[in-house]
Amino acid sequence: MQHLMTRVCFAGLLAQLTTLHAAEAPLAFSDPKPQRYELTARASVLDPRAKPHPEIDFVFEKGGKPADLENASVDTRVKPQGKLVIWLMGHSAPLFERINSYGLHAIRVHYANGWFGKFGNESPGDDGLLLGKIRLEAATGEDFSPLVSIPKPDGMMERSVQFVKWLAKENPQGRWDYFLTADRQGLRWDRVIISGASHGSTTAARFAKYQRVDRVVMFCGPRDQLEKWQALPSATPTNRFFGFSHVLDGGWPGHHYDRSWELLGLHQCGPIVDVDKVAAPYGHTRRLITAADVKGDARRAHSSVVPGGAAVKNAKGEFIHETVWRYLFTAPVDKFGPPVPSDPAAHQPQPPAPAKAAKKKT
Repeated sequence: MQHLMTRVCFAGLLAQLTTLHAAEAPLAFSDPKPQRYELTARASVLDPRAKPHPEIDFVFEKGGKPADLENASVDTRVKPQGKLVIWLMGHSAPLFERINSYGLHAIRVHYANGWFGKFGNESPGDDGLLLGKIRLEAATGEDFSPLVSIPKPDGMMERSVQFVKWLAKENPQGRWDYFLTADRQGLRWDRVIISGASHGSTTAARFAKYQRVDRVVMFCGPRDQLEKWQALPSATPTNRFFGFSHVLDGGWPGHHYDRSWELLGLHQCGPIVDVDKVAAPYGHTRRLITAADVKGDARRAHSSVVPGGAAVKNAKGEFIHETVWRYLFTAPVDKFGPPVPSDPAAHQPQPPAPAKAAKKKT
């Protein structure tokens, strides 16, 4: 009997090890018809627990049209890297095309981001963390801020889980299951690249301070220039944060971005590098800027760092920052530049926000 029990235990252990090995095996596609897939679904349909929050402009419909549409894409013709990009901004087809060409999966989920117009001028609050707390609640669906009430089903994390679970069933060729936990109730955040532009990049950074992810890619951000959450302890190591901004963007002369970069500790991974003067891999730094010609348009400068209509092209009609975008999403995280001193100019006092009393949730 003892011998039999030993055999049974050994067989069970072997099965567990085999399962673990299979779960950790490199992702590979076995699509009989390799192609690029683009999928959409409504958050309100995927999860019956999802609710609108009109008090913070977080709704399912606007102007009679769906406002909770979520986007996903993957290219099974490209060798997969086993990483999922979660994009925290409006859907960008040119960006998703490039992300997929790098061998990355990509999704954009519907999460609370319309609250800024209501609370933006109330920053930094008594503790210097007012906006950061709202961002964290919007991302996690947990109670971090007294100003908003965003439950778990309406947080970015759970919306992402529900979307990926649907994608795994709807598009098995794309192997979306690779990003789900063994019980399929959560995401493998160690396989997630969180990214966004402007306030989306700010929420991405705030979330990565709380939840360790594989990488953070921040376009024209982070903002929250009056707050100090950027200096809080970080679950995601500093060398996994990457930023790219234009120097004519209003956030640059206002020291929004360089201040946030320093508080995040990115000066420990190399100097600020002008990508128009230094070729890839840019000294393996984490702080990239451009002064590409945007005809002096600060608004265009803000959006020009992301693939799309505002991005700068050369005489041949080609985007000039293709190598930058690839670097941001695929550069080895274990290679980074030498530390440099902090720049005092990045920490100049910011103008105070207009006085306005914050209304707490009831």
